[in-house]
Amino acid sequence: MLRIHFTPRDLTRTTVSAKPAPLWEVLLSLQMLQQQDGRLVFGDWRRHVRARVAPDQLRLLLELTPPKGYSPNVRTLAESSPDIGRAIRTYHDTAIAPYWKSIGTHVSADHAHRGEALARHGVERLLSTLHPRVRWADPVLQVLDMDDRDFYLDGSGIELQPSAFCWRVPIKLDDPGLKPILVYPINHAPGMLRQAPAEPNDHGDALGALLGSTRAAALEAAVNGCSTNELARLCKVSAGAASQQAHILREAGLITTRRVGATVRHEVTQLGILLLAGHRADHQD
Repeated sequence: MLRIHFTPRDLTRTTVSAKPAPLWEVLLSLQMLQQQDGRLVFGDWRRHVRARVAPDQLRLLLELTPPKGYSPNVRTLAESSPDIGRAIRTYHDTAIAPYWKSIGTHVSADHAHRGEALARHGVERLLSTLHPRVRWADPVLQVLDMDDRDFYLDGSGIELQPSAFCWRVPIKLDDPGLKPILVYPINHAPGMLRQAPAEPNDHGDALGALLGSTRAAALEAAVNGCSTNELARLCKVSAGAASQQAHILREAGLITTRRVGATVRHEVTQLGILLLAGHRADHQD
């Protein structure tokens, strides 16, 4: 078990990333490529990558990223060797870039939920609900599936990084000179990794045609969580119109609405996230 020790200053310097980290997704996706877990989530993606990445480049990267355990810092590898750098860029263009919108949508939704827990209940609630294999025993964060050791933040704080390719259990990086990072898996769902349409406007036009442009904008706004007034401002409609749009989306199971003090808060559901990812349920890579 890894035990991460917090001071009061560390608690105030704990942050949650709102966006996916490209190099982390590269590293963790290379590990997932060598495993068989999560076939409903990663099966189509694995077939796509294996069919399109040159075998010699893929072999080079896989030799440096074992499916489990320690892997070198991808940034360090890319900077130290031109060949590795080219292989990483080529791999990213094939394995990560086409799925980036889908990955970003899911990570943004996770950030919104974590941010709500932080805003309503404080950082200790955030840490205690981060993951089933992570426990908060004030002032220590226990990560159950890591090597047995103690790690002291000593006032540096920690960055919590949600990841699409992190699977089952969080992982940690403590690189001298950098803020410690705990990478944790978002909630995975079958079909969540979808390639973006070939034309950038195809998805927006299709979603707008399906839901209506205002309702599509409302669904996009709910990814980060918002009140009815915020929804009205983002969609450039009246508060009454925003409330009606939220009602329709809620009835369709695309968002949830709950009361927070004197206001209500709208948040996207997993079904809404899949719709925003830009593909019909029967789409095949």
